[in-house]
Amino acid sequence: MISSPGPLESAVDLLPPMPGATLIYMRDFLSSDQAFRFHVALRKELHWNQGVVTVFGKRHPIPRLEAWHGDPGATYQYSGSDHDPQSWTPTLQKIRAKLRLVREDFEFNSVLGNLYRNGADAMGWHSDDEPELGKTPCIASLSFGASRDFLLRHRTRKDLEPVKIPLETGSLLIMEGATQEHWHHSIPRRRGKNSPGERINLTFRKILSQYSQCSR
Repeated sequence: MISSPGPLESAVDLLPPMPGATLIYMRDFLSSDQAFRFHVALRKELHWNQGVVTVFGKRHPIPRLEAWHGDPGATYQYSGSDHDPQSWTPTLQKIRAKLRLVREDFEFNSVLGNLYRNGADAMGWHSDDEPELGKTPCIASLSFGASRDFLLRHRTRKDLEPVKIPLETGSLLIMEGATQEHWHHSIPRRRGKNSPGERINLTFRKILSQYSQCSR
């Protein structure tokens, strides 16, 4: 299902049909100049670190750098660890305010930053279905820097082809409704002569004290 952001309807890029998914993709949410300036500021302001994940009893470094910021108490559990938020930076606050211009019901209280240093950094298949996000979370994903492919595949229907969305700098992808229930997503590695440069991705979220959903 493709959704429309009201007054910004003309800016929405068409996506292929995806049963059970509600997506909005705006390729030019930010100008290239805005995206560049935000990229530089985010690189300096955010508290980047390389986390670890435990797989079959062994600890492995996560292939990217991460930063978790948000309101006090917006603790998020992922990759087997609890993450307490750092405070909002000036740049994160500016970007969050821009998102409110898309829809007034965007009340994000936290944001996960991912820094992909090169094409070797990646993110494996997963869904953002942690209990603290609620049953039908709204997630707003913004990209800065090098373009990377964002892949989605249905969690149960093998007859559906994966969907690939090249996330360009300055683009905004919104996932909501039952998307996380029905679809996995990933950022694959891209090595060799076509290996991309640095990319920063921000995913704004709402950590809930009890289950709820974005109003529509």
